[in-house]
Amino acid sequence: MPVAFNMKTLVVAAVLILGLLVPVFVEDTYVRHLFIIAFIYAIVAASWDLSLGYAGIFNFGHVAFFGIGVYATGLCAKLLGIDPWIAMLIGGVVASVAAAVVALPVVRLQGIYVVLVTFAFSQLVLQFVISQSQITGGTQGLVRVPTIELFGYNFLRDYKFGYYYVAFALLVLSTLCLRFITRTDFGLSIRALRDNEDYGLARGIPIGLQRLKVLVASAFFAGIAGGFFAIYLRVASPEVFNFSTMALILSMVLVGGTSSIYGPVIAALVLTFISEGLANVDGLAEGRFMLVAIAMVLVLLFFPKGLVSVFGKRAGKSGA
Repeated sequence: MPVAFNMKTLVVAAVLILGLLVPVFVEDTYVRHLFIIAFIYAIVAASWDLSLGYAGIFNFGHVAFFGIGVYATGLCAKLLGIDPWIAMLIGGVVASVAAAVVALPVVRLQGIYVVLVTFAFSQLVLQFVISQSQITGGTQGLVRVPTIELFGYNFLRDYKFGYYYVAFALLVLSTLCLRFITRTDFGLSIRALRDNEDYGLARGIPIGLQRLKVLVASAFFAGIAGGFFAIYLRVASPEVFNFSTMALILSMVLVGGTSSIYGPVIAALVLTFISEGLANVDGLAEGRFMLVAIAMVLVLLFFPKGLVSVFGKRAGKSGA
Protein backbone atom coordinates (compact mmCIF):
# COMPACT_ATOMS: atom_id res chain seq x y z
CA MET A 1 0.00 0.00 0.00
CA PRO A 2 2.68 2.60 0.85
CA VAL A 3 4.53 1.72 -2.36
CA ALA A 4 1.35 2.13 -4.42
CA PHE A 5 0.58 5.39 -2.68
CA ASN A 6 4.06 6.72 -3.29
CA MET A 7 3.96 5.68 -6.94
CA LYS A 8 0.60 7.40 -7.41
CA THR A 9 1.92 10.53 -5.72
CA LEU A 10 4.99 10.53 -7.95
CA VAL A 11 2.88 10.17 -11.07
CA VAL A 12 0.61 13.07 -10.07
CA ALA A 13 3.63 15.21 -9.19
CA ALA A 14 5.28 14.37 -12.52
CA VAL A 15 2.12 15.32 -14.43
CA LEU A 16 1.88 18.63 -12.57
CA ILE A 17 5.52 19.47 -13.25
CA LEU A 18 5.13 18.50 -16.90
CA GLY A 19 2.03 20.66 -17.17
CA LEU A 20 3.88 23.62 -15.72
CA LEU A 21 6.79 23.19 -18.14
CA VAL A 22 4.77 22.77 -21.36
CA PRO A 23 4.56 26.47 -22.34
CA VAL A 24 8.24 26.94 -21.51
CA PHE A 25 9.33 24.40 -24.13
CA VAL A 26 6.33 24.65 -26.49
CA GLU A 27 6.47 28.07 -28.09
CA ASP A 28 4.00 27.40 -30.89
CA THR A 29 0.91 29.54 -30.23
CA TYR A 30 -1.50 27.10 -31.86
CA VAL A 31 -0.30 24.16 -29.76
CA ARG A 32 -0.69 26.26 -26.62
CA HIS A 33 -4.20 27.11 -27.82
CA LEU A 34 -5.03 23.41 -28.14
CA PHE A 35 -3.83 22.77 -24.60
CA ILE A 36 -6.02 25.61 -23.31
CA ILE A 37 -9.12 24.30 -25.14
CA ALA A 38 -8.33 20.77 -23.92
CA PHE A 39 -8.10 22.02 -20.31
CA ILE A 40 -11.47 23.74 -20.63
CA TYR A 41 -13.12 20.64 -22.10
CA ALA A 42 -11.45 18.53 -19.40
CA ILE A 43 -13.14 20.58 -16.67
CA VAL A 44 -16.53 20.21 -18.37
CA ALA A 45 -16.06 16.46 -18.95
CA ALA A 46 -14.85 15.75 -15.41
CA SER A 47 -17.71 17.75 -13.87
CA TRP A 48 -20.19 15.99 -16.16
CA ASP A 49 -18.89 12.66 -14.87
CA LEU A 50 -19.79 13.74 -11.34
CA SER A 51 -23.49 13.63 -12.23
CA LEU A 52 -23.38 11.01 -14.99
CA GLY A 53 -20.81 8.55 -13.69
CA TYR A 54 -20.90 8.92 -9.92
CA ALA A 55 -24.58 9.79 -9.43
CA GLY A 56 -25.94 7.84 -12.40
CA ILE A 57 -28.07 10.76 -13.63
CA PHE A 58 -28.42 10.69 -17.43
CA ASN A 59 -28.02 14.43 -17.66
CA PHE A 60 -27.78 15.50 -21.30
CA GLY A 61 -28.07 19.18 -20.44
CA HIS A 62 -24.59 19.55 -18.98
CA VAL A 63 -23.27 21.38 -22.05
CA ALA A 64 -26.12 23.87 -21.50
CA PHE A 65 -24.59 24.72 -18.11
CA PHE A 66 -21.29 25.28 -19.90
CA GLY A 67 -23.05 27.57 -22.39
CA ILE A 68 -24.86 29.42 -19.63
CA GLY A 69 -21.49 30.09 -18.03
CA VAL A 70 -20.23 31.40 -21.36
CA TYR A 71 -23.08 33.87 -21.80
CA ALA A 72 -23.45 34.86 -18.15
CA THR A 73 -19.76 35.75 -18.00
CA GLY A 74 -19.80 37.51 -21.37
CA LEU A 75 -22.86 39.60 -20.51
CA CYS A 76 -21.61 40.51 -17.05
CA ALA A 77 -18.16 41.50 -18.32
CA LYS A 78 -19.26 43.40 -21.44
CA LEU A 79 -22.68 44.86 -20.69
CA LEU A 80 -22.44 45.33 -16.93
CA GLY A 81 -18.74 46.17 -16.78
CA ILE A 82 -18.02 43.61 -14.06
CA ASP A 83 -14.41 42.53 -13.63
CA PRO A 84 -13.90 39.40 -15.80
CA TRP A 85 -12.48 37.42 -12.86
CA ILE A 86 -15.67 38.06 -10.89
CA ALA A 87 -17.76 37.52 -14.02
CA MET A 88 -16.31 34.00 -14.31
CA LEU A 89 -17.42 33.23 -10.77
CA ILE A 90 -20.86 34.64 -11.56
CA GLY A 91 -20.98 32.36 -14.59
CA GLY A 92 -20.49 29.37 -12.32
CA VAL A 93 -23.16 30.57 -9.89
CA VAL A 94 -25.70 31.24 -12.67
CA ALA A 95 -25.04 27.78 -14.11
CA SER A 96 -25.68 26.28 -10.65
CA VAL A 97 -28.94 28.20 -10.35
CA ALA A 98 -30.00 26.89 -13.76
CA ALA A 99 -29.10 23.37 -12.62
CA ALA A 100 -31.27 23.81 -9.53
CA VAL A 101 -34.19 24.81 -11.75
CA VAL A 102 -33.82 21.85 -14.12
CA ALA A 103 -33.29 19.53 -11.14
CA LEU A 104 -36.84 20.14 -9.90
CA PRO A 105 -38.43 17.79 -12.48
CA VAL A 106 -35.31 15.63 -12.94
CA VAL A 107 -35.20 14.39 -9.32
CA ARG A 108 -38.61 12.83 -9.82
CA LEU A 109 -37.80 11.12 -13.11
CA GLN A 110 -35.69 8.17 -14.21
CA GLY A 111 -34.04 6.76 -17.32
CA ILE A 112 -35.03 8.11 -20.72
CA TYR A 113 -37.25 10.78 -19.19
CA VAL A 114 -34.24 12.43 -17.57
CA VAL A 115 -32.47 12.41 -20.94
CA LEU A 116 -35.47 14.01 -22.66
CA VAL A 117 -35.99 16.72 -20.04
CA THR A 118 -32.32 17.71 -19.81
CA PHE A 119 -31.85 17.68 -23.60
CA ALA A 120 -35.01 19.77 -24.01
CA PHE A 121 -33.65 22.20 -21.43
CA SER A 122 -30.45 22.55 -23.48
CA GLN A 123 -32.43 23.34 -26.63
CA LEU A 124 -34.64 25.76 -24.72
CA VAL A 125 -31.59 27.71 -23.54
CA LEU A 126 -30.25 27.78 -27.11
CA GLN A 127 -33.52 29.15 -28.50
CA PHE A 128 -33.66 31.76 -25.75
CA VAL A 129 -30.13 32.93 -26.57
CA ILE A 130 -30.93 33.19 -30.27
CA SER A 131 -34.26 34.96 -29.73
CA GLN A 132 -32.80 37.64 -27.43
CA SER A 133 -30.48 38.96 -30.13
CA GLN A 134 -30.61 42.54 -28.83
CA ILE A 135 -28.80 41.34 -25.72
CA THR A 136 -26.98 38.15 -26.67
CA GLY A 137 -26.16 38.97 -30.29
CA GLY A 138 -28.35 36.14 -31.55
CA THR A 139 -26.75 33.83 -34.10
CA GLN A 140 -23.82 36.22 -34.46
CA GLY A 141 -22.89 35.87 -30.82
CA LEU A 142 -21.50 38.34 -28.33
CA VAL A 143 -18.10 39.62 -29.45
CA ARG A 144 -15.25 41.63 -27.93
CA VAL A 145 -15.79 40.26 -24.43
CA PRO A 146 -13.34 41.97 -22.03
CA THR A 147 -10.43 39.78 -21.02
CA ILE A 148 -8.74 39.22 -17.69
CA GLU A 149 -5.92 41.26 -16.17
CA LEU A 150 -3.59 40.43 -13.32
CA PHE A 151 -1.48 43.17 -11.77
CA GLY A 152 -1.33 44.92 -15.12
CA TYR A 153 -0.14 41.80 -16.98
CA ASN A 154 -1.22 41.78 -20.64
CA PHE A 155 -2.72 38.40 -21.54
CA LEU A 156 -3.32 39.41 -25.16
CA ARG A 157 0.30 39.84 -26.21
CA ASP A 158 2.17 36.99 -24.58
CA TYR A 159 1.38 34.31 -27.19
CA LYS A 160 -1.12 32.56 -24.88
CA PHE A 161 1.51 32.03 -22.18
CA GLY A 162 -0.60 33.53 -19.39
CA TYR A 163 -3.88 32.01 -20.59
CA TYR A 164 -2.25 28.58 -20.50
CA TYR A 165 -1.37 28.87 -16.83
CA VAL A 166 -4.80 30.23 -15.88
CA ALA A 167 -6.47 27.32 -17.70
CA PHE A 168 -4.07 24.84 -16.12
CA ALA A 169 -4.70 26.27 -12.65
CA LEU A 170 -8.47 26.07 -13.15
CA LEU A 171 -8.13 22.44 -14.26
CA VAL A 172 -5.99 21.48 -11.27
CA LEU A 173 -8.27 23.24 -8.78
CA SER A 174 -11.47 21.82 -10.27
CA THR A 175 -9.99 18.31 -10.38
CA LEU A 176 -8.96 18.51 -6.74
CA CYS A 177 -12.39 19.80 -5.74
CA LEU A 178 -14.20 17.11 -7.71
CA ARG A 179 -11.97 14.40 -6.25
CA PHE A 180 -12.66 15.74 -2.77
CA ILE A 181 -16.42 15.70 -3.39
CA THR A 182 -16.37 12.08 -4.55
CA ARG A 183 -14.46 11.00 -1.42
CA THR A 184 -16.80 12.67 1.08
CA ASP A 185 -19.87 11.08 2.67
CA PHE A 186 -21.89 12.91 0.03
CA GLY A 187 -19.88 11.20 -2.72
CA LEU A 188 -20.45 7.81 -1.11
CA SER A 189 -24.18 8.50 -0.83
CA ILE A 190 -24.67 9.36 -4.50
CA ARG A 191 -22.77 6.23 -5.51
CA ALA A 192 -24.97 4.18 -3.19
CA LEU A 193 -28.08 5.60 -4.85
CA ARG A 194 -26.58 4.92 -8.29
CA ASP A 195 -25.77 1.27 -7.50
CA ASN A 196 -28.90 0.41 -5.49
CA GLU A 197 -31.51 3.10 -5.08
CA ASP A 198 -33.77 1.04 -2.84
CA TYR A 199 -30.89 0.24 -0.49
CA GLY A 200 -29.91 3.91 -0.37
CA LEU A 201 -33.44 4.96 0.47
CA ALA A 202 -33.61 2.26 3.15
CA ARG A 203 -30.45 3.75 4.69
CA GLY A 204 -32.13 7.15 4.88
CA ILE A 205 -30.36 8.84 1.96
CA PRO A 206 -32.62 11.59 0.54
CA ILE A 207 -32.53 10.84 -3.19
CA GLY A 208 -34.11 14.11 -4.34
CA LEU A 209 -31.83 16.31 -2.26
CA GLN A 210 -28.69 14.42 -3.25
CA ARG A 211 -29.53 14.63 -6.93
CA LEU A 212 -30.17 18.33 -6.58
CA LYS A 213 -26.81 18.84 -4.87
CA VAL A 214 -24.84 16.85 -7.43
CA LEU A 215 -26.39 18.69 -10.38
CA VAL A 216 -25.73 22.07 -8.77
CA ALA A 217 -22.12 21.14 -7.93
CA SER A 218 -21.31 19.73 -11.37
CA ALA A 219 -22.93 22.72 -13.10
CA PHE A 220 -20.79 25.17 -11.11
CA PHE A 221 -17.53 23.80 -12.53
CA ALA A 222 -19.00 23.68 -16.05
CA GLY A 223 -20.09 27.30 -15.65
CA ILE A 224 -16.62 28.37 -14.51
CA ALA A 225 -15.10 26.62 -17.53
CA GLY A 226 -17.63 28.34 -19.76
CA GLY A 227 -16.76 31.69 -18.23
CA PHE A 228 -13.06 31.26 -18.95
CA PHE A 229 -13.93 30.01 -22.46
CA ALA A 230 -15.75 33.29 -23.17
CA ILE A 231 -12.97 35.42 -21.72
CA TYR A 232 -10.22 33.52 -23.51
CA LEU A 233 -11.85 33.58 -26.96
CA ARG A 234 -13.50 36.95 -26.24
CA VAL A 235 -16.74 35.73 -27.78
CA ALA A 236 -19.95 34.07 -26.60
CA SER A 237 -21.41 32.08 -29.48
CA PRO A 238 -24.49 29.81 -29.65
CA GLU A 239 -22.21 27.16 -31.16
CA VAL A 240 -21.36 26.05 -27.62
CA PHE A 241 -24.86 24.51 -27.46
CA ASN A 242 -24.36 22.47 -30.65
CA PHE A 243 -24.91 18.73 -30.63
CA SER A 244 -21.35 18.25 -31.92
CA THR A 245 -19.97 19.97 -28.82
CA MET A 246 -22.10 17.79 -26.56
CA ALA A 247 -21.08 14.63 -28.44
CA LEU A 248 -17.38 15.50 -28.26
CA ILE A 249 -17.42 16.17 -24.51
CA LEU A 250 -19.60 13.12 -23.83
CA SER A 251 -17.10 11.00 -25.76
CA MET A 252 -14.40 12.35 -23.44
CA VAL A 253 -16.38 11.10 -20.45
CA LEU A 254 -17.00 7.65 -21.95
CA VAL A 255 -13.54 7.15 -23.41
CA GLY A 256 -11.85 8.36 -20.24
CA GLY A 257 -14.05 6.19 -18.04
CA THR A 258 -17.14 6.97 -16.01
CA SER A 259 -16.87 7.20 -12.24
CA SER A 260 -13.38 8.54 -12.80
CA ILE A 261 -12.34 12.18 -12.52
CA TYR A 262 -8.89 11.60 -14.01
CA GLY A 263 -10.17 9.54 -16.93
CA PRO A 264 -12.18 12.31 -18.66
CA VAL A 265 -9.26 14.70 -18.14
CA ILE A 266 -6.90 12.32 -19.95
CA ALA A 267 -9.44 11.71 -22.72
CA ALA A 268 -10.05 15.45 -23.14
CA LEU A 269 -6.37 16.01 -23.89
CA VAL A 270 -6.22 13.09 -26.32
CA LEU A 271 -9.47 13.75 -28.19
CA THR A 272 -8.99 17.51 -28.43
CA PHE A 273 -5.64 17.10 -30.15
CA ILE A 274 -7.00 14.32 -32.40
CA SER A 275 -10.11 16.29 -33.32
CA GLU A 276 -8.26 19.52 -34.05
CA GLY A 277 -5.49 17.66 -35.81
CA LEU A 278 -7.97 16.01 -38.17
CA ALA A 279 -9.63 19.39 -38.79
CA ASN A 280 -6.42 20.56 -40.47
CA VAL A 281 -6.20 17.55 -42.79
CA ASP A 282 -7.76 18.00 -46.22
CA GLY A 283 -10.76 15.75 -46.70
CA LEU A 284 -11.07 14.83 -43.02
CA ALA A 285 -12.31 18.10 -41.54
CA GLU A 286 -15.99 17.30 -42.11
CA GLY A 287 -15.74 13.70 -41.00
CA ARG A 288 -13.52 14.19 -37.94
CA PHE A 289 -16.37 13.68 -35.47
CA MET A 290 -17.23 10.40 -37.21
CA LEU A 291 -13.62 9.29 -36.80
CA VAL A 292 -13.70 10.32 -33.14
CA ALA A 293 -16.88 8.25 -32.74
CA ILE A 294 -15.14 5.24 -34.29
CA ALA A 295 -12.20 5.73 -31.94
CA MET A 296 -14.62 5.89 -29.02
CA VAL A 297 -16.25 2.60 -30.06
CA LEU A 298 -12.86 0.90 -30.36
CA VAL A 299 -11.71 2.15 -26.96
CA LEU A 300 -14.93 1.03 -25.28
CA LEU A 301 -14.70 -2.32 -27.08
CA PHE A 302 -11.21 -3.12 -25.78
CA PHE A 303 -11.36 -1.06 -22.57
CA PRO A 304 -15.00 -1.07 -21.33
CA LYS A 305 -14.04 1.01 -18.29
CA GLY A 306 -12.30 3.62 -20.41
CA LEU A 307 -8.70 4.73 -20.72
CA VAL A 308 -8.34 4.99 -16.95
CA SER A 309 -8.45 1.18 -16.76
CA VAL A 310 -5.15 1.10 -18.65
CA PHE A 311 -3.44 2.41 -15.53
CA GLY A 312 -4.48 -0.59 -13.48
CA LYS A 313 -7.46 -2.43 -12.14
CA ARG A 314 -7.07 -0.77 -8.78
CA ALA A 315 -7.54 2.69 -10.31
CA GLY A 316 -10.63 1.57 -12.17
CA LYS A 317 -12.23 -0.04 -9.11
CA SER A 318 -11.53 2.85 -6.79
CA GLY A 319 -12.90 5.43 -9.20
CA ALA A 320 -9.58 7.19 -9.71
